[in-house]
Amino acid sequence: MPIFKRRDFLIGLGSVAAAAPKVNAAQSLTSQQEPFLASALPPLDQALMASDSAYWLSVKKLYATAPGVINLENGYWGIMTEEVRRQFQTHVERLNKESSLYARTQYGADAEAARMAVAQSLGALPQEIAFTRGATEAMQMLIGGFNALKPGDCVIYSDLDYDSMQYSMNWLAKRRGVQVVKFNIPEPASQQNVLSAYERVLQENPKTKLLLLTHVSHRTGLVMPVKEIAERARRAGVTVVLDAAHSWGQLDFKIQDLGVDFAGFNLHKWMGAPLGVGFLYIKQDRLSDIDTAMADEDWPISDIRSRVHSGTSNFATLLTVPLALSVHQKIGAHAKESRLRYLRNHWVSQVQTLPSLEILTPNDPNMTAGITSFRIKGKNTAADNNALVAELLNKYGLFAVRRGGVAKGHCVRISPALYNNENDLDRLAWALKNIASS
Repeated sequence: MPIFKRRDFLIGLGSVAAAAPKVNAAQSLTSQQEPFLASALPPLDQALMASDSAYWLSVKKLYATAPGVINLENGYWGIMTEEVRRQFQTHVERLNKESSLYARTQYGADAEAARMAVAQSLGALPQEIAFTRGATEAMQMLIGGFNALKPGDCVIYSDLDYDSMQYSMNWLAKRRGVQVVKFNIPEPASQQNVLSAYERVLQENPKTKLLLLTHVSHRTGLVMPVKEIAERARRAGVTVVLDAAHSWGQLDFKIQDLGVDFAGFNLHKWMGAPLGVGFLYIKQDRLSDIDTAMADEDWPISDIRSRVHSGTSNFATLLTVPLALSVHQKIGAHAKESRLRYLRNHWVSQVQTLPSLEILTPNDPNMTAGITSFRIKGKNTAADNNALVAELLNKYGLFAVRRGGVAKGHCVRISPALYNNENDLDRLAWALKNIASS
């Protein structure tokens, strides 16, 4: 598929050509001779945290990105900063030379150091963390291994939960003999109607023992009131397993803030680690509620690492995790959350009054982060939204993605990254105004 070169433009000044000129899709990445290091970031103006242009321009310089298109589909995974990428390549080169000599003599200690770094950043104990290849694997281990279910019990999930997690919940019907209940999150959503929806489904299903809950929906970007829902579930005798694939690194929190005992995380989305690493969290006093993975015997039953068995892992990826966490901390967790929400608000504020546009997350800062989806009214099929994604790319040089599975229909997801800026989101708003008026 051809891509198109980004061009400077001025919103509101008119006379901008609709189609951008083509460029070669094989163009090399833009990069510097030496990476700009996170340690060299200038001081952040706390009063202007989200919009401090000097600071966020410096953050942008941490990344090397492809030219010719504005990438607003950063929810799949997050690219590494150049500093992290270069360390990852160094690890690859070392491992290719030292091979099993390193793996059998030093890797164990280095992997444990990485686990301690994750635990410290999350506010957990190291013995509550086990690495996986991503949040999907972590959640499958937690859902499939939850052993407190018996035939006749009920498990619940919503339309906004991730597909693979829904499949795992459905699998419990055959595996555990339970009833599976799916319900829909209200749209438009608010703090109160979301809480009411969870309260209602829990009340209507008194035999419920397990609730799947997603912190930040990959479909719409809706941020769930996790702590409040978890408290209501606990009062009803229901265990919550939390999908935090999109939240850690996009939102600033510690695990204690959420009030959950089980969660799955990604490190390659908003934390900027190399692709293919995540972890599961099990609160220390709940470990016995999750079965060992296929009766694993490599680790004692008292060790959380017996709850997942991935085989030989990508050593270089795991070894790069501590630096990725360090870069995240140098940029600032709260600063990242503020910036991503600011970028979301920047484009949404320009188009939310368009009568033909539906924005699928509210402006409530407690229910939004960086991701937000939209749809054109009356166009909620996969074909409609695939066509819209193609128009954004081919006509305006903007890359986004269609998301399905939402009860009211398909939509287009916008997920900016820290290397995006106001001009990128202005271009999106300009494109949507043109599309909505056509």
